[in-house]
Amino acid sequence: MRKKVAIQGIKGSYHHGVAQAYFGNEVDVDECMSFQELVHSLENKKSTDAVMAIENSIAGSIIPNYAYIDEHDLTICGEYFQPIHHCLMALEGQEISDIKEVYSHPMALLQCKEFFRGQPHIKLVEDADTADVAKRIQEQQLKGVAAVAGETAANIYNLNILAREIQTIKSNSTRFFILHTKEDSGVDKEEINKASLKFLTDHKRGSLATVLNVMSDCRLNLTKIQSLPVIDMPWKYSFFVDVTFNKYEDYQKAISILKIMALELKILGEYKNQNG
Repeated sequence: MRKKVAIQGIKGSYHHGVAQAYFGNEVDVDECMSFQELVHSLENKKSTDAVMAIENSIAGSIIPNYAYIDEHDLTICGEYFQPIHHCLMALEGQEISDIKEVYSHPMALLQCKEFFRGQPHIKLVEDADTADVAKRIQEQQLKGVAAVAGETAANIYNLNILAREIQTIKSNSTRFFILHTKEDSGVDKEEINKASLKFLTDHKRGSLATVLNVMSDCRLNLTKIQSLPVIDMPWKYSFFVDVTFNKYEDYQKAISILKIMALELKILGEYKNQNG
């Protein structure tokens, strides 16, 4: 079966770049203008896989996406770290001084806030997708309007780059999850050395520490922890964690213990670590 990958945004977006890097340049994509639409694309079998941004090295976690993965029982089967190089782009024949408004995804604008502090004449406007703004500027011939997007978007939609590398921290990177709806991750067990888990603990002193100690005792390395409130249980939190390990047997031992100790344990995905 030919793969079709759901992406947030359109061709030329960072999600599109990750889909090409992970699945190959000729990958067929389903362009989705929101993460909710991306999830529905998977559930309705419009796509076989999906690429979803989950955290950025500057702006932090995209917390709602953890909830989407959990609530819709999506499976994480891989990850990809994409260096982010933001550019300011507009129609030909304009300078930065001509620009009155800049549109882009809110995460992209957040990552470039220091650059725009030096451009007080520019109004920042949040939009659904970086590349979609670039496309709209070209199609509607919008003057005085610029987009923040990757260089690929400027090339595809024939825009002039006014400034490169405008992100606040130059070593900016976004982590993406590769998702599908199957329970089996499709990854060979020999390659699995990372997992994403969700668990709940008793609302008692030391409960979280006890769970984390189990992971440590079983030689798991905790690389990420994120809490999310449980909607129908006030002041109770679920924890989303990423762990890496050298031996799958150590991970299996930890899981068997955590199933007993935690109030709820859910394996969101087992896959190959791409950052180490």
